[in-house]
Amino acid sequence: MYFTDRGIEELESRRGEEEVTLGWVAEQLRTFVDLNPDFEVPVERLATWLARLDDEDDE
Repeated sequence: MYFTDRGIEELESRRGEEEVTLGWVAEQLRTFVDLNPDFEVPVERLATWLARLDDEDDE
């Protein structure tokens, strides 16, 4: 288990039943980066990865 898995597990257990839009998630990511600019690159990579999940060209 990676250290980050604990955060993912907490997110799932606390908010896993909620339904949100990707627009809401994008806004939360922007707010997080505004408050934590050192995480700009990892958040950008995550957002790009999520955006391109269905792209066949990236396989």
